[in-house]
Amino acid sequence: MTAPAATAAAAPRAQEAWDARQWSRLLVLSGNMLLDAIEVSVLLIALPTLAARFGLTPWSAQWLMSGFALGFAALLLLGPVLCARIGRRRAYLGAMLLFALASLAGGLAGGPALLVAVRVVKGCCAALTAPTGLAIINDLFPEGPQRRRALSVYSLFGAAGFTAGLLLAGGLLATGWRWVFVFPAPVALALLVAGAYVLPREQGGGPARLPSPALLKRGPLLRSALGAACLNGTYQALLVVMVFQMADGFGWSPWRSALALLPACVPLALSVPFAGRLIARHGSRRLVTLGALFPLLGHLLYLARPHSGYALGMLPVQLLVEAGFCLAFVALNTQATAGLDPAQRGAAVALYQAFVQLGAALLLPLVALLLTRATGPRPALALVTAVGALGLAAALVRRPSPATTAG
Repeated sequence: MTAPAATAAAAPRAQEAWDARQWSRLLVLSGNMLLDAIEVSVLLIALPTLAARFGLTPWSAQWLMSGFALGFAALLLLGPVLCARIGRRRAYLGAMLLFALASLAGGLAGGPALLVAVRVVKGCCAALTAPTGLAIINDLFPEGPQRRRALSVYSLFGAAGFTAGLLLAGGLLATGWRWVFVFPAPVALALLVAGAYVLPREQGGGPARLPSPALLKRGPLLRSALGAACLNGTYQALLVVMVFQMADGFGWSPWRSALALLPACVPLALSVPFAGRLIARHGSRRLVTLGALFPLLGHLLYLARPHSGYALGMLPVQLLVEAGFCLAFVALNTQATAGLDPAQRGAAVALYQAFVQLGAALLLPLVALLLTRATGPRPALALVTAVGALGLAAALVRRPSPATTAG
């Protein structure tokens, strides 16, 4: 290779190199993803313990899960308005402080009603921090290999957080159920301090507009939003069914249940670093479609054999569902915002995340209600399977994007 050719080849690599400030910003923003994922998984394992502690049915206990998702979904669309008025940095840091205070309040709560209220507040805080963080990442890293790599790191923290939450739950519940609610406080405070130092400053007072539903006319965003809603909703609902079956049917401790659910999250944490390369090679659409197909196969297997135990039932179901996440988790995020102008990305992220949380907020209560009133888990699993089929249909339908918004 000649010297000019070597220089030309090295130039793109130099442009793709990140300095310490870029890495610090990415790690702080990804840390929020870690915290939100832990918040979900640690409560998942704690549900049977809290239900027994307060005399709750699965339907009543699930509000501790869906309350977070409801708060998240309720405030998501207002997030861009608030960020436009006071700036993303202020909104992010203020929400992180409130998240820490709500965590402390949860540790002092005396009953399930206040605990649910705390979870709703924390969901509202996450509605500001999660899409704001993702929008900042989209602004800091240009579309292409750099953004794919940044989103892989961001997603890796989420996958690792879900795994960490399962393991933390066993230790925290052994100490006392209140620690499940208190432990996120120091993590949130650490992210608050770090964010105050590294997050970019910007001026508030910009145009304050709600995200336009017209963005959903754009095919890739709509398919991604529906697919992510179905994937997230069925995933959380399926694990709730398993957790109560492990506790009430098998008599397993929280520690044993946590270890039994690791196949539902560890493969994603291991595969996320390679997701950007996988998307570049195969494209988002193919991965999203396969990512909807494999979970549906798992749902059908669980529906057909709900009482076949762990090794022959729950384990292969978890592996099939997790295969879908490994394929589609990063691809859905990438597909949702690909080709959008920077001015549209914040609104698109808010709409996408709203659908993600609505999937859990709507499906969890229905599945838990069926789990409470029906004899056995099969009716609940039938609903999960139907929603999984809807997710596959959303991935298969090809709706052309308007020329003005195709990017």
